[in-house]
This record gives sequence, structure tokens and C-alpha cells, in this order.
Amino acid sequence: MTKPDIAEWIAKAEGDCATALRESRARKAPNYDAACFHAQQCVEKYLKAFLNQRKTSFAKTHDLVVLLDACLVHLPLLEAWRDPFEMLSQYSVLFRYPGESAERDDAKAAVAAMKSFRNEMRGILGLD
Repeated sequence: MTKPDIAEWIAKAEGDCATALRESRARKAPNYDAACFHAQQCVEKYLKAFLNQRKTSFAKTHDLVVLLDACLVHLPLLEAWRDPFEMLSQYSVLFRYPGESAERDDAKAAVAAMKSFRNEMRGILGLD
């Protein structure tokens, strides 16, 4: 992949981060489902940016653990993210349809994990 491809993954991740933060902080009519979904999407796109930077192909998936496993070849320390990624992975579909809804605590945990991973990954990718 080229640097513009990586930059596009990062730009999309940043858009998801902004949406997750906005929805989790909304005072009127917060959308916790969206906060959880976009937190998962932000992490997913940072993982894909990392894999692109390392010129590593990956499956078309929203499963963060699958993407993590592909990343571990390059950076074994990312193993520490397995549990948070298992939590976040479910948010790619769990709250997207009737029958399940996120609560404030779900959004809070998802956004906290997203922010922490985003900060770590931005350092790894040489950003900011």
C-alpha cells in the first residue's frame, strides 16, 4: 500500500473517533449505540493502517482479534489489547439492529479503550 492509502485509513479512523466522542458526550439524546460502533470502527481502521504500513495483507473483516493476530507478527506487544478488542469487536454488529441497545457504561468503556489504543497506535505510526 502507498502512503496515501495509509493516510486515508487514518483519516477515516479519526472521523470515527470524533463521532464516538461526540455521541458519548452528548447531553441531549446521546446515541450510545453509535458511540460503541464508531469506537470499534476507529480501532479497526488504525489496525488496518498499521498492517498497510507493514505491507501485510489482511482479511476483509470487522473482527479486531483477527486483525490483531495479523499485527502480532510485527509487534507482539499488541497482545495486551486482546481482551479490549474482544469487547469492541462485538460492537461492529451487536447494537446495529433491534433487540440490543448500548448503555452509557458500554459507551464509556468502548470510548476509553478506543482513546487509549488510538494514542498508542498514533505513536507507533509516527503521528503527532
